[in-house]
Amino acid sequence: MNPTQALKLICDGIIESLKTNPAGTPEGSLYALLMTQGCSLEQFNAIISGLCEAGMIRKQGNLLFA
Repeated sequence: MNPTQALKLICDGIIESLKTNPAGTPEGSLYALLMTQGCSLEQFNAIISGLCEAGMIRKQGNLLFA
């Protein structure tokens, strides 16, 4: 699997996870989960920013929605 494919899988997983909680998912909880898999804060912020800018998720305060 190349890095682009891996990133797509991660993004798809984030979006699907957020869809399970219509009330919003705390950003810190999602980061804590990804951190256990080796994701740095810088990487997490870049992924979340990219998904928000693409309109795939939205951020309201510290909550994330899909």
